[in-house]
Amino acid sequence: MATGLMAGKKGLIMGVANQKSIAWNIAERLKEEGAELAFTYQNEQIGERVIPLFESIEAKFYQTLDVTSDEDFDKVFSELADAFDGELDFIVHAIAGGPAKGDLSGMYLETSRDSFSRALEISVYSFVKAVQSAYPMMKEKGGSAVTMSYYGAEKVVPNYNVMGVAKSALESSVRYLAADLGETNIRVNALSPGPVLTRAASGIGDFRNMLKEFAEKTPMKRLVEKEEIAANTLYLLSDLSSGVTGEIIHVDGGYNVKA
Repeated sequence: MATGLMAGKKGLIMGVANQKSIAWNIAERLKEEGAELAFTYQNEQIGERVIPLFESIEAKFYQTLDVTSDEDFDKVFSELADAFDGELDFIVHAIAGGPAKGDLSGMYLETSRDSFSRALEISVYSFVKAVQSAYPMMKEKGGSAVTMSYYGAEKVVPNYNVMGVAKSALESSVRYLAADLGETNIRVNALSPGPVLTRAASGIGDFRNMLKEFAEKTPMKRLVEKEEIAANTLYLLSDLSSGVTGEIIHVDGGYNVKA
């Protein structure tokens, strides 16, 4: 049931790839709660799938963003500031990727330099740069930034390899950003959801067996739902979590306490 928890708040969601994206579930929940939303997406090919979604919730701002380009960040965030009258209350960062598919199988030992660099740049620095770019719009009133991690940041997960290392760096970045920005009332947190079948996850080898094993091991004996991830994102972005920053919140049915 919608309560208007986000009424009057303006936010940016980064990383919607299609209707099945976790980021899209989050967008729908935030819109339902009264938020005004803007979006960035990877390229025009993805735009063919996602622009109709953005239009379906009457989003007034959506733009491609090359997260490897500082110039693109400057351009897009300048346009976003104009669209939102210089105010931004929250960011949802749901971007990951970079390594070659072959580097998500076999041994981490064999990771290529290019895959390592791209995984860290796309999965980690893009969040740092997004918060950096949003800071001028958030520093007066405060705000909240949320990114998406995964259990592979904490423990070795088969076929996750360099992405586990990247997620570890992402979680560390959350803590450092939270320390930097706490005095301005900008909160920075991450969610660590259990595995969910999405476009990004489909690149992980033997992913369907991973889902089966997860459901068997988790204390709740089931997979998590995208709606549960969206609800916890709503919590971290809303005033309900006003005293929470620098946290990695697991939405995994308790898998992390048993695995």
